[in-house]
Amino acid sequence: MTVLEIIQRSTEFLARKGIEAPRLQAELLLAHVLKLPRMRLYLSFERVLAEAEVAAMRESVVRRGAREPLQHIVGSTSFCGYEIAVNCSVLVPRPETELLAELGWNFLKEKAAETGGEVLVLDFGTGSGCLAIALAHNCPAARIDALELRPESLALARQNVAAHSLTGRVLCFEGKSLEALPAGRRYHLVISNPPYIPSGEIAGLEPEVRDYEPRDALDGGPDGLDFYRYLAVAAAVRLLPGGRLMVEFGDGQADAVTQLLKEQNWIVEAPMADYTGRLRLLAARLP
Repeated sequence: MTVLEIIQRSTEFLARKGIEAPRLQAELLLAHVLKLPRMRLYLSFERVLAEAEVAAMRESVVRRGAREPLQHIVGSTSFCGYEIAVNCSVLVPRPETELLAELGWNFLKEKAAETGGEVLVLDFGTGSGCLAIALAHNCPAARIDALELRPESLALARQNVAAHSLTGRVLCFEGKSLEALPAGRRYHLVISNPPYIPSGEIAGLEPEVRDYEPRDALDGGPDGLDFYRYLAVAAAVRLLPGGRLMVEFGDGQADAVTQLLKEQNWIVEAPMADYTGRLRLLAARLP
């Protein structure tokens, strides 16, 4: 079977399974199996695949047809241009979260220029470590504490941090609250993409999310706002003067998150939109 034939057959199979952009998905899977850049496939359409390559591709396509995320099958994804290992213990980083990362590192660069020294960051709920890694790469003055509840997730975050040679600048801590961090440690930036899906809505999510990503990384409680309530109180104690709290939130949650932060005396900057025009991010400071 040639490269073109297996792409065509895989595309047809994925289309029947309801996979969005089936041709692209088939090409990405085959590029992974052959360890080639995707665009190189177009120069190799007549190449005849070895039996082992055909078998590996068939297995990958069947997994994708069962709605397993592409990123889990290939084992990684790109976040802000950095390769991040992912598996079923963490959320797959989303493009919207790249905007949160950019908002964070722009603030940190300004703060570093202002202070002339290190800037300290808390990444609450680090997951794969993608936010911490992007911030560290884009602001060399940043020193980041990455906090994560699940030990399996933290193990992957540590693996990613080490792969990016950031072990000395990104420290990983296990715990469900800020009490797991060193006593008295305060930060210029507390940043988080916390769970924000209302519990009752999880069953209606796409199978790639509902069936393959960890529920406790999705479930934000009955109204999706549990972690914002917690951060509104806990982050205030850990913030240095002039610092910021930056969070991502779900579609339609801008007013609710803004209100609960204001109730705890935060000054909320205007919520910001994602690539689709939906309000998705906000920054807040203390008086």
